[in-house]
Amino acid sequence: MDTKRRDLGARESNQEPSLKTTAGSHGALLVSRRFVLAQLAAGASALAIRSAWGWLSPAAARAQGVALQHLSVAQAAVLEALGDTLLPGAARAGVAHYVDDQLGRENPLLFLKYVDWTGPYLDFYAQGLQSLDRYGSVRFGVPFADASPEQRTALVREIAAAVPAGWTGPPSPLFYFVVRNDALDVCYGTAEGLEELQIPYMPHLVPPAKW
Repeated sequence: MDTKRRDLGARESNQEPSLKTTAGSHGALLVSRRFVLAQLAAGASALAIRSAWGWLSPAAARAQGVALQHLSVAQAAVLEALGDTLLPGAARAGVAHYVDDQLGRENPLLFLKYVDWTGPYLDFYAQGLQSLDRYGSVRFGVPFADASPEQRTALVREIAAAVPAGWTGPPSPLFYFVVRNDALDVCYGTAEGLEELQIPYMPHLVPPAKW
């Protein structure tokens, strides 16, 4: 009996991890570290953005000034400020260009596709960013993008914990959760990001040029 139990445990531990949802106020996802890292290593090149300079990483697209197609410049500024608050370096890594590019794809990689959101993806980001900027003005007298790092951190903690009074966008904990994962994807879903994590970059299709 003990031998059978050990064999069963070994088989279960070798099974591929799955993406699971748990009951909660914002449909939070529990994603195993092994699953995430495997997906990043396999799909890093999918984050590349087509531009007049060819395929670019989100960071390169931002540095080259590639025009946004779906987000406004003001929305991108709020998204970059939020991204840097959640994960320092997300703005420089091109989180706004990454989200903007994915919004135009038929099958986007955005983490939003894995949560309980049935509305248009652009509305999710546009309404969430607008609500966050307004909440900064209510709490500290300045829009989120113009707030100090300490003020931004306080605001993010508050929207992650509960929906603030007057918030008109998607549920704020859900908005926080999705953008946090977008920031993680853009920072660590590229060849350079994987290198920083000391994970071998093994794409199915090698990009035409080094990012």
